[in-house]
Amino acid sequence: MKYLSFYPETSDQQKIILVGTLLTGTAKAWDLHRYDTMGESDTWANYSAAIRTEYFASWQAAGPQLKPSQLRYIGDIRAYMTEFRALNKFARATGESLQEKIDLAMPEAVIDMRFTHYLGEFTGDEGFLHATYQAALQVERKKALKQAKEQMRGQTGSTGSGRTEKKEDKKYKNRTSSKQKENHPHESPSNVATKPIWFRKKNTWPTMDEAVTPSALVTPQDMQLV
Repeated sequence: MKYLSFYPETSDQQKIILVGTLLTGTAKAWDLHRYDTMGESDTWANYSAAIRTEYFASWQAAGPQLKPSQLRYIGDIRAYMTEFRALNKFARATGESLQEKIDLAMPEAVIDMRFTHYLGEFTGDEGFLHATYQAALQVERKKALKQAKEQMRGQTGSTGSGRTEKKEDKKYKNRTSSKQKENHPHESPSNVATKPIWFRKKNTWPTMDEAVTPSALVTPQDMQLV
């Protein structure tokens, strides 16, 4: 209603119609019923007084102090503070009462952040509200940063599957090479494969049976290896 003061030339009927277009729910039904009853004979002074009596007075009688305490912070401190200040215009909570309502609505992360950065007692409501606002902003930024990092890790993991496979292949080759070294600690796999069977088994001169076996014949290369 205060915005209508910018246009003093606005007539009573224009003011009533403007406010009526902004109402919803039961308030809209009340406005329509009043228009059916009063018609164009209604004045702005009577209309504004009637709507205050109908809703503001009944809201106060219902216990306005309960309204801000029912408000909860759901991750957006800007929205919370805007709504809390609007409700507190009627509830008029101050001092410890205001601080208690805010603390009950905030999660532990916001309260811990505020205690970390703001030491001592708050002498006024605005200082307490500002400290809570800044602490909640830091918690929200930290949470957003953590989510962004997790998303980046997920994208990196999906694109790096080829690298993971190469690392696994390398580990398998290293394990195979280690086993071969344990079986032949002083020889490479290629040298072992080129030697005759009897030499690979015993590293000694062949027996009579091994000597007459064609695969056991010693080549000049074998003699060098011996």
